[in-house]
Amino acid sequence: MKSLLMKTAFAGLFALTAGAASAGVTVNYVESDKFADLPFAPWEREQVLKDLSDYFTKLGAQLPEGQDLTIDVTDIDLAGREYPNFRGGRELRILKGTADWPIINLRYSLTQNGQVLKGGDARLADMNYMQRINRMSDNDSLRAEKRMIDEWFNETILAKKRGS
Repeated sequence: MKSLLMKTAFAGLFALTAGAASAGVTVNYVESDKFADLPFAPWEREQVLKDLSDYFTKLGAQLPEGQDLTIDVTDIDLAGREYPNFRGGRELRILKGTADWPIINLRYSLTQNGQVLKGGDARLADMNYMQRINRMSDNDSLRAEKRMIDEWFNETILAKKRGS
C-alpha cells in the first residue's frame, strides 16, 4: 500500500510540474488509494492518474494568461467495471452503459493575482455515456471521462454555453 501511495505521489508530483509549465494548472489526488474505481494494477492506476492530469493541463492551456486552476480530485469511478483477465495478464474493463457510468468528484479554485474568481465542489457524472456522441478516439480508454471533464471545464471554468 505504501508503495502504491509513493508511486501515486510521484505521479502527482510529475503532474504538478507538468501543470506548472503550462497554463497554471495544478492537479492533486486526495487519498487516491481510497478512490472508488481505478485499475487493480499499480502501474495502470498511475497511468490513469497521469492521463487525467495531462488532460486537465491540456484544457488549462485555454485559460487567460495569469489565471491558475487548482483541482483536488477526491474520488474517481471510471466508466464500466473491471474484471480479472487470467489469460492476458491485464484486467478487462467492460462498458455496458447500465449502472457503470463515470463519476469524478473534485474541488476546484480558479484564481488570478491571488484572488479567487471561481471555486467550489463538483460532481462530474454522465449516466448516458454510451448513448451520447463522443469525439474522443475510440482507442482512448478514458474517452468517457475526458468528455465529461471537457463539458465541466467549458461550462464551469470557461463559462461557455453548451453547443457554442
